[in-house]
Amino acid sequence: MKSAGKEGKATIGFFGAVAIGIGGMVGGGIFAVLGEAVSLAHGSTSLAFIIAGSVAIVTAFAYARLSVAFPGRGGTVLFIDRAFGNNLASGSVNLMLWLSYLVTIALYANAFASYAETFFHGGGGSPFLRHLLISAAILLPTFINLTNASFVSRSETVIVLFKLLLLIVIIGFSLPAVGVVAVLPTELTLLPSIATAGMVIFVAYEGFELIANASDDVRNPGNTLPAAFFSSVVIVIMLYVIIGYVTVGAVPEQELLRAKDYALAVAARPSLGETGFTIVAIAALLATFSAINATIYGNARLGYFLARDGELPKVFDRQFWNEPVTGVLVTACISLFIANTLDISSIAVIASASFLLVFALVNASAAALTKEINGRRWIHVLGAVCCGVSLSVLLVHAVLSDFSAIVVFLVFIVVSVLFEWIYGKTARGHFLGRPYDAGKT
Repeated sequence: MKSAGKEGKATIGFFGAVAIGIGGMVGGGIFAVLGEAVSLAHGSTSLAFIIAGSVAIVTAFAYARLSVAFPGRGGTVLFIDRAFGNNLASGSVNLMLWLSYLVTIALYANAFASYAETFFHGGGGSPFLRHLLISAAILLPTFINLTNASFVSRSETVIVLFKLLLLIVIIGFSLPAVGVVAVLPTELTLLPSIATAGMVIFVAYEGFELIANASDDVRNPGNTLPAAFFSSVVIVIMLYVIIGYVTVGAVPEQELLRAKDYALAVAARPSLGETGFTIVAIAALLATFSAINATIYGNARLGYFLARDGELPKVFDRQFWNEPVTGVLVTACISLFIANTLDISSIAVIASASFLLVFALVNASAAALTKEINGRRWIHVLGAVCCGVSLSVLLVHAVLSDFSAIVVFLVFIVVSVLFEWIYGKTARGHFLGRPYDAGKT
C-alpha cells in the first residue's frame, strides 16, 4: 500500500500532525476530569497524570508503527481488521470504538453544563437547567454538523490554539501562588488510589490516535508519524502534570472538592481573581462545545467507514447534502441519552474503560503484526498488558464505588458482540454478498 507521501499528495507536516494529536487530547477532557483526579489522588494528582500518560505513550508507539505500515483514514478500525481479520472479535471492537466516542460526547456535555451553571445565580442547582444545558451542548453541534460541517474542520485549529494559550497563561500566573506540594505520596498505601485516579482520568489522553486517521496525508510518514505521536503525548503529559501541580498547590483541597466539576476555573481564582474564574469558565464552554462538535463530526464519519466496510448497517453510509446525516443523528441521540442519565463520574469511568479496552487490542494488533510493521514485540505486548492491568484496576474501582458505570460498560461489550454476531450472520452476507468471516480486509 502506498502512502500519500509517496504519491506526492501529502499536505500535513510534523507540526500539523502534532497539532492533530494535541487537539484531540486537550479537548474537553482536562476540563471534565481534573476534579475527579483531585478527589482520588489528592496532592499526588500530577503523579496520576504521569501514570495515565505512561500507558498512553506506550500505546502511541504501537499507533506510530501501525500508521507507517498501514496509512489510511480507517486508523484504529483498519489496524484491528488487519491483525485479526473481519470476524466477530474485530467487528465487536470496532463497534466498541464507535460507542466509546459517544461516551466522550456525553462527558464533554456534562462538563459544559457544569461550567455553564456557574454563570447562573447560586451556581445553578436546578436539575431541569442542567439537563437543558447538557442537551443544548449536543443539539447545537448536531445542527452545525447537519448544516455546515466544513465549519467544524475550519474552526478546530483556532480553538485548539486558544485552549493551549489559555492553559499556558493560567500556569504562568498561578505558579507564583503555588505552595509546597508533595507530589509523591507519603505512604505506600496511597498508591492504589493514585493509580486508580490515573485510570479514571485516562480519557483525558484519548485523542492522540486521531493522528492515525490522517496518516495518508502526512509528508515523509516514516519519520513524521512516530515523531508526531511521541511529541504530542509527551507535550500533553507535561501540560497535565503542571496543571495538576498548580491546581492542588494553589487551592485548598476542600474547596476543589466542593467545585469538583469545574475545578480548573477554581484553580485560576487565586492568581487571577473572579476575572480569571470567568475567563476559564468561558474557555471551558468553548473547549467542550468544540470537542463535542469535532467528535460528532468524526464519529459520524467513523460510522460511515464501518458501514462501507460492512460492520454497520448500510443506512450509515447514505449521505444527504454530501454529509453522513444518519451517523450524525444516531450519534446525537445515543449521546443525549447517556449524558442525561449518568453523572460525570460514571461517564468518565465508562469512557476511560472503553478506550483502555480498545487500546489493549491495538497493542495486541501491533504485536501480531510485528514483522509487517517493523515493530518491537515486547513493547507491544507490554502495552497490551499495561492497558489490561489498567482496565482491571478501573473495573475494580467501579465495582466498589460506582457499580452503574461497570454495568453500562458491560452492556456496551454485550451489545457490541451480539450486534456483530447477529448482523454478521444475517444482514452482512445479504448486503455484501460475502460470508461472515471473510478474512483480512
